[in-house]
Amino acid sequence: MDFGVLSTAGIAQKAFLPGIEASDHDVTAIASRDEADARAVAAEYDIEASYGGYDELIANADVDALYVPLPNALHAEWTKRAADAGLDVLCEKPLAVDAAEAREVVDHCADRDVTLMEAFMYRYHPRTERAFALAREELEDVRSVTATFKFRLDRTGDIRLSPELAGGSLMDVGCYPVSVVRQVLGEPDRAYASAVDTRNAGVDSELTGLLEYADGATGRVSSSFDTETVQRYRIEGSNGWIEVQNAFDVPDGRLELEYRIDGRRGVETFDPVDQFRLEIEHFADCVATDRTPRTDGDEAIANMRVLDALSESAERGRSVEI
Repeated sequence: MDFGVLSTAGIAQKAFLPGIEASDHDVTAIASRDEADARAVAAEYDIEASYGGYDELIANADVDALYVPLPNALHAEWTKRAADAGLDVLCEKPLAVDAAEAREVVDHCADRDVTLMEAFMYRYHPRTERAFALAREELEDVRSVTATFKFRLDRTGDIRLSPELAGGSLMDVGCYPVSVVRQVLGEPDRAYASAVDTRNAGVDSELTGLLEYADGATGRVSSSFDTETVQRYRIEGSNGWIEVQNAFDVPDGRLELEYRIDGRRGVETFDPVDQFRLEIEHFADCVATDRTPRTDGDEAIANMRVLDALSESAERGRSVEI
């Protein structure tokens, strides 16, 4: 499969392009608002064509699919434009700025019969698959899931601090903890959250949320731009627990999954793997076989509903029904 990439964003250069190089697929075109940036990245990664505009790439590049790592507020617009050109789309998370816009994007892509996948790379790591399988098959009566993704954002003027571009810690990294809770416990009934804007930027720089379920189970999520890096989750049931460190933006090297179930303590290790390559391969396989991606549009909408509720709760200072 030949990909076009809309933007020279950091995640494209740090993760997606190396993931492509490790796969059997290619990036044959890249675009930036700055044509010189596009040319420079194209030269570095041996990409055939570069463009000084996103619409120019869509109109002229000979590609099969687009990867969209633009700022959050631009995901919907450019995903729909790609679909209008008949291109399948792998779009970075979150798919849209809210659940209503996500539904518009999903319907738009369905009407044009293109494959749409949200790029939640952590879902394709073998350790994630194993952790969720253990929770599903061996933990009994799961009562609590706690998930955290925090890091220190030091750059001033970063797009993640822009309200116009749908920034904030919840949208940027809090979407991962929400995803974990939903994969284990399903869709919550209510949400409560508190948030602070320590940068006076107009977006949350820290958020803590509680997701409530009718049976009394709870999900606790937190995100931040103001602390050293923490990315982990813990799943607790009546007969044990599962814990994962370095859970999302995984470091190089071997990874561990720790658990205690029915009195049995275990630590499983996982060899290094490029989860972006696995994500890319899943997307390409779904396009080739006309299958629904694991992180498809409906999954994106469901995650977005919870993000919306947490954001609304933090703004109103009370719990919100989902």
